[in-house]
Amino acid sequence: MAAINSNSEPLFNTARVIEELPSDDGDDDYEDIDVQAEEKLPLWLRTEIVDLLNDELETATSEAQEEVYDMCRPLLLCTDTQKLSSNQSSLPTLSRDRHTEFLHAALKPLPSGYVAMDASRPWLFYWAICGLTTLGQDVTQYRERLQETLRPLQNPSGGFGGGHGQYSHCAGNYAAVLALAATGGLDMVNREAMWHFLGSMKQADGGFRVAQGAEEDIRGAYCAMTAITLLNLPLTLPPSAPARQAGLESFLDRLGEWIGRCQTYEGGIAAAPGSEAHGAYAFCALACLSIMDAPHISVPQCLDVRALLAWLAGIQTRTEGGFAGRANKLVDACYGHWVGSCWALLEAALAPASASASASASARPPPNLWDRGALIRYLLCCCQQPGRRGGMRDKPSAHPDAYHTCYSLAGLSAAQHHYSYDADAAVHDTVSGRLTAAFNWTARRATPAERAVWCCDEMDDVAFVHPVFVIPMAAVARVVQQFPHSIL
Repeated sequence: MAAINSNSEPLFNTARVIEELPSDDGDDDYEDIDVQAEEKLPLWLRTEIVDLLNDELETATSEAQEEVYDMCRPLLLCTDTQKLSSNQSSLPTLSRDRHTEFLHAALKPLPSGYVAMDASRPWLFYWAICGLTTLGQDVTQYRERLQETLRPLQNPSGGFGGGHGQYSHCAGNYAAVLALAATGGLDMVNREAMWHFLGSMKQADGGFRVAQGAEEDIRGAYCAMTAITLLNLPLTLPPSAPARQAGLESFLDRLGEWIGRCQTYEGGIAAAPGSEAHGAYAFCALACLSIMDAPHISVPQCLDVRALLAWLAGIQTRTEGGFAGRANKLVDACYGHWVGSCWALLEAALAPASASASASASARPPPNLWDRGALIRYLLCCCQQPGRRGGMRDKPSAHPDAYHTCYSLAGLSAAQHHYSYDADAAVHDTVSGRLTAAFNWTARRATPAERAVWCCDEMDDVAFVHPVFVIPMAAVARVVQQFPHSIL
C-alpha cells in the first residue's frame, strides 16, 4: 500500500536494482502541434484548457507540479513515444511481455540492497504475484516456493510477520494471505491461531492495531477483515481478546462508527480520526465497509458519500490524468489503484444493481464519476519503462519497481473494466456465519465504443482484479470453496 511504509519509497529507486532513465526525454517543440491534431486530443489536454487552469500563484508545490507536467506532456501528446509500440489510437501499447519478465525477475534472488526490505518480504511476493496475475499469468508454479518461504514467518501465536523472527503485523499478514490465495497455497495457514492474533488487534473503540503496541489505523481494519473473510474465521472475538473487557463481542462491533470518524472535514478518509485525508485510506475504508455489508447499505451508513466523491474527484490531476494521493500533491501511478479502485465501490454504494440488471448493464451507460481514459493514458504513456527491462514507474522521472508495476496494472484493470455488485445476493452465510457481501461482484469488459473513447485497444486489456481483495476474481472464487466451514 502507498501508506504501509512511508520509508520504503527510496529503496524502490535504488540504482543497484533498476536502470537509470535516459535524460533526453524532453522535447522543446511539443507545443508545436497543428490544429487538427489538437482537436483529436481529449479536452483536458488541449492547450486552451491547460492555459485556463494555470494558477499564477507560484509555490514550491506548484513548481514541482509544473516540472512533472512538463515531463509528462510530450508523452501524453505522443510526440515522444520513447520508442514504445503504438496502438490504433497512437498511444503506447501495454508492454505485456517485458512487464511479465520484470515481475518474474522480482521473485528471483534480489540484490543486497533489498536487505532493508526484510520487514516487507510478504509485500515483495504479493506485488510480483498480483502483477503477474493481472497480466494473465499462471502463478501456481510459485505455490510451493511461496509456502516454504512464508512458513518461518508464520508465528505460533498467529499471523505472519514481515520477516524471520518478527512480530505478526496486519499489513504483512494481508500481503501473505493474498499471495497465498492467488497461488492456491492458503492450506498452510493456521486459521485458529490467525483468529486469536486478529482478536488481539481489535480495540475497544472498534478499530484495529496493525501489530502489538503499534498504531491503530484504517489499514489494520481493512487488512484484518480481509483475512477474516477469506479464511472464514469466526466473527465472534476470541475469549482472550482484550476488547471483550470493554463489552465488545464481535470483530464488527463499533467498526463502522470508527471508520466514519476517519472521514475528514474535506470529505476524504484519514488513517485514523483527526489525521490527514489520503487516497489509499479511502480505498481501505470503502473496501472494509464493502466486506462488512452490501456497499449501498454500509457505505452511506458510515460515510458522507457526496463529500467523499468530491474529494476523490479532486485528486485526479487536471494535467496528467492520473491520481495524487493527497490534495495538491504530485501524480503517482500507484494511486491508479488506490483511488481508481474506489470508484467501483462508490458506484455500488450509489446505485445498487440486481443480478438481472448487472447482466444487462452493457445496454446502459455506466455512471460517469471519473475520467477512465485520462488514467489509462497516463499509465500507458508516462508509467511504462522504455527499453528492455520493463516494469512500471511512479512517473517519468522515477524507476520501475514491483510495487508500482502491481498497482499500475490494478489501476488499468479498474479503468478498463466495469465491476457490478449484486444487491439481491446474501451478505451473510447463516450456516458458517461468514460475511459474503464481498463475494457478490461480477466483472465485464468495456465495449468497443468505450475503448475507442479511451484510446485503448483490446490487446491492452489486463485481467479482472477483484474490487475489494485486489487479487484475481477466480482466486477469490476458489477461496470461497476452499473454506466453506468456520473453525468453530
